[in-house]
Amino acid sequence: MSTTPTVVLVHGAFADASSFAKLIPELLDSGVKVVAPAVPNRSLTGDAAYIASVVRQIDGPVLLVGHSYGGAVITVAGTEENVTGLVYLSGYALAQGESLGQLQGGFPDSDLASALVYTKFPVPGAEDGTDVSVDIEKFPAVFAHDIDPELARVLAVSQRPLTGLAFGEPAPYAAWKTKPSWGVVSSSDHTINPEVERFGYQRAGAKVTEIDSSHLVMLSHPVQVADIIREALAVTTGFRAAAAG
Repeated sequence: MSTTPTVVLVHGAFADASSFAKLIPELLDSGVKVVAPAVPNRSLTGDAAYIASVVRQIDGPVLLVGHSYGGAVITVAGTEENVTGLVYLSGYALAQGESLGQLQGGFPDSDLASALVYTKFPVPGAEDGTDVSVDIEKFPAVFAHDIDPELARVLAVSQRPLTGLAFGEPAPYAAWKTKPSWGVVSSSDHTINPEVERFGYQRAGAKVTEIDSSHLVMLSHPVQVADIIREALAVTTGFRAAAAG
């Protein structure tokens, strides 16, 4: 097996892998191997199974980085044998048996709660499912208030929705129980209450960094996020990445 680590970037709800567009060059330029798969956003267990399948096909150690809902996904997929650690970005660090709704329910709602839009999609042989997205007009303020307005406008109309099913689905595993973790709290987050992030990270025993950022911390502060990932790589694999630039 290769000893060269790979960073797998797992995007969240209402976004896709392009949400890592500023972070990826930082990592590549410092010699880090990166994979940023498209998460189906259909169910927590299904999405985690897909990411786990990606991880299993990588030769060598893997550091999982999950943004937002992607944090819940890596919490489950991170039990794969070659995963060495977890990095949460404005994310959900769920406990075993806990759902997104349960974790969020213990804290006051963020601005996201009043900005959600629900639409139907067909499910073969079953009742229609429900997709959840963010109101396009409210997206910049709720999701991306410190991002270039032109980019925020594009992100608003190119969302990858999350099914309503995923909000109530319990996590069958919590990889942070056996894997070291790092957590970035976006202290100006209007999508997830920052207290939700702090609580989950503290419970997981993560090394926590607070950044005054919107929910899209990897777009507004890519250098700081890359530094945290490089640190996690060094601690979990011994890989010393060069600072980009």
